[in-house]
Amino acid sequence: MPGRYLVGLMSGTSLDGVDAVLAREGDDGRLETIATLARPFPRALRRRLLGLAQGRRVRLESLLRADVELGECYAEAVRDLLAPHPEAARRLTAIGSHGQTIRHRPTLGATLQIGDPARLAERTGHPVVADFRRADLAAGGQGAPLAPLFHRALLWRGEEALVVVNIGGMANLSLIGPDTITGFDSGPGNVLLDAWAQRHLGTPCDRDGAFAARGKVHAPLLDRLLAHPYFRRPPPKSTGREDFGPDWLDQVLSGFPGLAPADVQATLTELTARPIAGAIQDHAPGDGPVLVCGGGVHNRELMARLSRLLAPRPVQSTADRGVDPDFVEALGFAWLAARRLDAEAVDTTTVTGARHPVVLGAVYWPAGGAARSERGL
Repeated sequence: MPGRYLVGLMSGTSLDGVDAVLAREGDDGRLETIATLARPFPRALRRRLLGLAQGRRVRLESLLRADVELGECYAEAVRDLLAPHPEAARRLTAIGSHGQTIRHRPTLGATLQIGDPARLAERTGHPVVADFRRADLAAGGQGAPLAPLFHRALLWRGEEALVVVNIGGMANLSLIGPDTITGFDSGPGNVLLDAWAQRHLGTPCDRDGAFAARGKVHAPLLDRLLAHPYFRRPPPKSTGREDFGPDWLDQVLSGFPGLAPADVQATLTELTARPIAGAIQDHAPGDGPVLVCGGGVHNRELMARLSRLLAPRPVQSTADRGVDPDFVEALGFAWLAARRLDAEAVDTTTVTGARHPVVLGAVYWPAGGAARSERGL
């Protein structure tokens, strides 16, 4: 619906914080970014979320506490995002909140994202659309990735073949054409790179890939990492920390004592790049553009490796299409929120393997929300 204002919220498997975007829907259905905000998680909350996401056993009290705290954190981010834009805040249609994934188990038909959407609606006074993945799982899909749906809406410009790669905690690919759209997770993105940098540098990430650039790829370690059965699994498929977490890495590294930390980082960078490039070559051959978004776009060493592996195809940031690579995913959940408010089923069948198109997300109304709904959004 042209003229709608929407907010999108995204916090991914990197667990570094929440990205928020305020957007306006244009006459062509595309979203124009009005404002953005990136807010790191408070340290205590991040530790709690890491424990929940990586722990084999989860205390129910910790899960409930994090759900509430995260809802409050999201609400603060929305208030700060909207404060300089009172007219947009007054006319805001809805907030699309991905939530924080704690477990994603498509083989069980289950997924869990927390971030108390009812609390977010109460604190902000705006409708919230959340829980986007569960309906797809109920329809037999993987529940992820959902990114190809909005990558096409936000970034496709009529090419015969467009590839969009989001490198967040995990890496996912969108393969887009005039009549086709597919996508899947290729494997780890930044999750292992960040964890290793935090362990050996004391920094949240390997800035610019400088740590990896000092090392050399250790071929036997890379072969052992690439032996993970996920890489041989055909699409549709999705993954998370359950498959590619620090515990798995430590288990593999136990067979390679004495490696220099920089060499491990270089090998982990290749572990991210090679499955991405291989998936593109297998599923989207040709010379069409490859657009990259997510935190990985800032890792120069990773981008250089992708460029070498995919040459002569151009590997570019989504910024080249006027979309900030740090906020593509948040913008996408604003777009998905609009689809939910219109009760529009989106076709995930070729992406997640769902049996039929599904209406994604659940709506949480603030006080007076029912009256607003009757007036129309």
